[in-house]
Amino acid sequence: MARDEGKQAALAQAQQWLKDNQIDYLLAQFVDIHGAAKTKVVPARHLDMITHTGAGFSGYAIWGTGIARNGGDYYARADLATLAPVPWLKGYARVVGDGHVHGQPHPLCSRVLLKTQLARLSERGWTLNTGLEPEFILLKRTADGDYRPADELDVLDKASYDYKGLSRSANRQFLEQVTEAMAAVGADVYQIDHEDAPGQYEINYVYSDALSSADRYIYFKMAASFAAEQLGMLCSFMPKPFADRAGSGLHFHVSIADAAGTNLFEDKADANGYELSQLGYHFLAGILHHAPALTALCAPTVNSYKRLVVGNSLSGATWAPAYIAYGDNRTVLARCPGGRIEWRLADAGANPYLVTAALIAAGLDGIDRQLQPGRKVDDDLYEYDAQQLAQAGIAYVPQNLGEAVDALARNTVLAEVLGQDFVDEFVRLKRMEWVEYSRHVSDWERKRYADFF
Repeated sequence: MARDEGKQAALAQAQQWLKDNQIDYLLAQFVDIHGAAKTKVVPARHLDMITHTGAGFSGYAIWGTGIARNGGDYYARADLATLAPVPWLKGYARVVGDGHVHGQPHPLCSRVLLKTQLARLSERGWTLNTGLEPEFILLKRTADGDYRPADELDVLDKASYDYKGLSRSANRQFLEQVTEAMAAVGADVYQIDHEDAPGQYEINYVYSDALSSADRYIYFKMAASFAAEQLGMLCSFMPKPFADRAGSGLHFHVSIADAAGTNLFEDKADANGYELSQLGYHFLAGILHHAPALTALCAPTVNSYKRLVVGNSLSGATWAPAYIAYGDNRTVLARCPGGRIEWRLADAGANPYLVTAALIAAGLDGIDRQLQPGRKVDDDLYEYDAQQLAQAGIAYVPQNLGEAVDALARNTVLAEVLGQDFVDEFVRLKRMEWVEYSRHVSDWERKRYADFF
């Protein structure tokens, strides 16, 4: 009874908030298995309906639900803690929903899946904190249907931290609008920079609990897409739009805190100088051990592997995380900058809920089995040849989507923890994507082989 009264009180408070902020419509939002935002517009007076029952969707129409064509509906049940204004749409607010089917949380909903993993941490009195660093590229469509960087003056070979790229009018307007939008969900943007590729930027905002971080990243993508469109641009989260330029990553800064908020990954006495605790090292060892399988979730498209290949971009300022190793070093998969782990594998196209859930699953396996991550690596691994890598015992992450999906399919630990149904659905969809890509005949092939033999 007390729980029901608490829900009613939260609903009444939310309804008052809608009235105070002159909110007329709600974007009832969730993400599909790819991490793409899906919404329904709901008049604000029906908040109670989407809180108790959920906004209804045809389950078969959504990627990755596992619901058959003749199956049931999929309901996004609103989480009132996520209610926030949408500054770019006057009179609108967003509320994030958890997928429900037949009145129960749906285990193939990526947000539900993350909450399940967070509950495992909560049983130990722990909270996962994450700080996400999204990279993206501003593009324009050309007359022939291709894409190019939106800013025609952004042509430097070594463009990282370029002042002009930040200050030109359209770019500046875009970044300011997105910064203001992020403030609406409590995400304080503290740093913005021009990255290595033309038209490429990174926005850094404050870390938070892992669920809020994932929610905020989806909100960021929604805000960025709208702001870019208003300025005649496309904000692209494609991992590698241009072969000769750096790709776009989504680095995860990860740490575990106890109920008092103490960072359990921090130990000033760490002999490696990373200020990382034994708990942190066990977690680190777990995610490195499961890195081949994690790659499928962190690099979920065929294009992702154009970013993960070894080699420098035109400017030489790229750090594609192709090597399964750790250190305070941007050429390794997991960087340890002090009391936390920076997981560098994920790219801009990844689903943040799935990446986070998989990191918890792999990290807790490392903690429970007290795995050790091996020797730290301080060298520039791009300078190592195959023999040096073999001697150091350093492996590559899978180099294409097919290999990565096979690694995930073989991983019994992740299947057990994340759910065999989810893994089967993800593997099924990604194998279809890999086969479709493998059968595609490209312009490169025609140019090379049509008159070759």
